[in-house]
Amino acid sequence: MIDETLLNSLSAKEKELFKQGLEDLINQTYVIEEEYKKLGDSYNALQEMILQIIEVQPNALWVFDQNGTLFLQNSEAKNVEHLLEKFSDLHVSEEIESEGKNYLIKSVRQGDKKIITATDITEGKRQERLVSMGQVAAHLSHEIRNPIGSVSLLASTLLKKVDPSVKPLVSEIKKAIWRVERIIKATLLFTKGVQINPSAFYLDRLVKECEQAISHYSYTKEVAFHYALEHIEVKADFELLNLVVQNFIFNAIDAIEENDQENGNVVLSFMQEEAFNVLVVQDDGKAVENKNILFEPFKTTKTKGNGLGLALSLQIVQAHGGKIELLEEPKRFLIKLPK
Repeated sequence: MIDETLLNSLSAKEKELFKQGLEDLINQTYVIEEEYKKLGDSYNALQEMILQIIEVQPNALWVFDQNGTLFLQNSEAKNVEHLLEKFSDLHVSEEIESEGKNYLIKSVRQGDKKIITATDITEGKRQERLVSMGQVAAHLSHEIRNPIGSVSLLASTLLKKVDPSVKPLVSEIKKAIWRVERIIKATLLFTKGVQINPSAFYLDRLVKECEQAISHYSYTKEVAFHYALEHIEVKADFELLNLVVQNFIFNAIDAIEENDQENGNVVLSFMQEEAFNVLVVQDDGKAVENKNILFEPFKTTKTKGNGLGLALSLQIVQAHGGKIELLEEPKRFLIKLPK
């Protein structure tokens, strides 16, 4: 309250100045209130933006206060809370393996706050292992190549000279050598990286190549092969596509070998989609057990195989801009190449 006696003692001019000053003060108060509101809105917007930035981070993030109480985390962190139990505060950075995945955990202090992040490095670790395995495989392939060539030559000579009763045995030796040579070729191709050389050819040319390759492949059951490829011109790397189709046919033969039935069928057919020419390899052999490792290099659930054929096939098809799909009932692989 303003003292009325004091107010009455003021001259008219002083009262006017006092009134003006009071109005200015009130206006300044309004301005300050408005600025404070804007500041509060800016703070809230900044806080919301920080929360959004934290939320879209691909790695998990936790923030703890000075008492060790968690007061901020993103959605990714909620999915991997179990990692905190394995992380030691004694380490600033630590690699942890959990539930089949690898994580890099880092901890930093910011004032009285502690920030912990967890980054999924599983794919990076996988690539490191593949590079190492590929280097070893490539080295072994180079070392084996020359001796295998000599053995193959000797086996061919032996086949011409041995007693007819022994020829089936020598033929099996030649098939085994052919398989080793094929593995060496696939390994070197995979480790060096696929470079395609597309050219135009008629699709049904693949039939003769497949029949010849099958004659070198060793299997024990009665397998019937059915071909339904059209005399249609396509453009692709013939040698590499030939390798892909044969890999899937051999995979089908192996599936029949591991099945309970004493015989089986393999069908190689063709169909067209709007954007793709599609080769279909179908068999009635054993179902695919683990789809997750189907195209994983050097991994296989089969008793026969090195886990490289389908991985290389995928690499070749992708180099063409295509893709591979697995369908079931009946089991069949779709090799899709762009038109």
